[in-house]
Amino acid sequence: MFRVKRVLSFCYGHRLLDYPGKCRWLHGHNGRLIVTLQGPELDQLGMLWDFAKIKQTLGQWIDDHLDHKMILNRADPLVGPLQAGGEPIFVMDENPTAENIARLIFRVARDLGLPVVSVKLWETPDCSAIYEETAHPEEEGGFKSE
Repeated sequence: MFRVKRVLSFCYGHRLLDYPGKCRWLHGHNGRLIVTLQGPELDQLGMLWDFAKIKQTLGQWIDDHLDHKMILNRADPLVGPLQAGGEPIFVMDENPTAENIARLIFRVARDLGLPVVSVKLWETPDCSAIYEETAHPEEEGGFKSE
C-alpha cells in the first residue's frame, strides 16, 4: 500500500455559534491542511497521485470556496448581512469547527476522485483536527505528530 501527503494552506475566518469562549467572535486563521491519499498501485510514472494534480484539483477547490472566505453556520445571523454587503462567505450546515471543516474537505477530495484516507487541518500551530473514515493503527490513542 502506498501513501502520499500534500500540504495545502489557506486563510479563512469563522465563528462558532453557541460557543461560550472567545471563538464565538469573528476571527481568522492561517490554516495548514495535510491531505493523505492511499492506494495499492502506482501509475506508469511510478506515482500514486501527482502532487501537482492534488494542488490543481483539491487546492483549486479550496482556493475557490474557502480561501479568504468567512466560513459560517447556515443559522448564523451574520450570513444575510455579509452576503448583502458582498462579503465572500462559505456556508455550512454545521458549526465551522476545525473538525467539521476537515470533514468537508475530505468529502470534497473524495468527490473530486482523490483516493483520500485522511485530512488533517491545523487551525493554529498548536491545534489540529483529523477526519478519516477508518482509523490507522499507528494513530490509535491520539494524534500522530507530523
